[in-house]
Amino acid sequence: MIPEGSSVHPYAHCSSADMSLLGKRAAAGRKLCSLVFTGCQEMLVRQLRTTVPVFKFWERDIKAEYGRERKTLPDKQMVVDGLKELKHEVGVWKDEFWNKFTKEPLFLVRPGEVDTVFQLNSEAALERWIVTADRDNSDGQSQGELVLGRHGKAVLRGTLDTTPPKDGSKQRAGYCNMRCLRPQKSFKRDGFFDWSAYTHVVLRVRGDGRSYMLNLASMGYFDLMWNDMYSFPLYTRGGPYWQVSRIPFSKFFLSSKGRIQDKQCPLMQDRITSIGITAAGVSGPFQLEIDYIGLEMDPKHDEEFAYEMYKTPSFIAGV
Repeated sequence: MIPEGSSVHPYAHCSSADMSLLGKRAAAGRKLCSLVFTGCQEMLVRQLRTTVPVFKFWERDIKAEYGRERKTLPDKQMVVDGLKELKHEVGVWKDEFWNKFTKEPLFLVRPGEVDTVFQLNSEAALERWIVTADRDNSDGQSQGELVLGRHGKAVLRGTLDTTPPKDGSKQRAGYCNMRCLRPQKSFKRDGFFDWSAYTHVVLRVRGDGRSYMLNLASMGYFDLMWNDMYSFPLYTRGGPYWQVSRIPFSKFFLSSKGRIQDKQCPLMQDRITSIGITAAGVSGPFQLEIDYIGLEMDPKHDEEFAYEMYKTPSFIAGV
């Protein structure tokens, strides 16, 4: 018997063979626990994961619903391409840092003068724009393109077809849209157009009599706001003459995924992600010639928002 108060190890009476057996059982138990923990962890990750990871770092994809296939590069190739891109991004960061000290202050914006943002008169200028139609997404048969016309100006042209596909997936079709690229800061950070010092968008266009839609995207960080769009009609007249359209920012109304929202709010002019023009509605050919898109500050324009804000119960207007 072991006397009370002694500090003898509980396995002191075991032989070496027994100790070896106990060690093997303990190792097997630890391995089993590790396998169970790893399996639970992988199961939890699979449950939480909604998209297939492609890159080493997470990046959002606002077009994930279309199921685009993204090419995966080997790790070595990614390192080589990353080092090449790093040199370019450092140069962009230097320019970005220097422009903070040389940028023209907002209070020097001259009333009544149009500051050109996009001058569409060269092939290099057209590379900053993306043109899409419902055919690109298998939603219809419309097509369009943005080319340099014979007069040296950009021409958005194509054909609209409002016949929906016969597979029953869509009820409406027939659109073509041009949109500028979103501004980016150094190291691929998302940027914004800051047009808070201006009151009007100014366009010099020559149309075909159609009514187009001028869109200002204000995409936020959360996916609920990725489709926020502020729009206003761009009326054109047919004929050989140019027209200058001045549209106040206060006239733009909020829509999301093509639906005008019941709860409206003014556009945040310092957080605009892109500007675009959409042709839709009537089947047939269309053509819109664009000289420039600019901004103007009118000190006499004091309207904040053109649409009345009705306070309705949430069960009536809850979107």
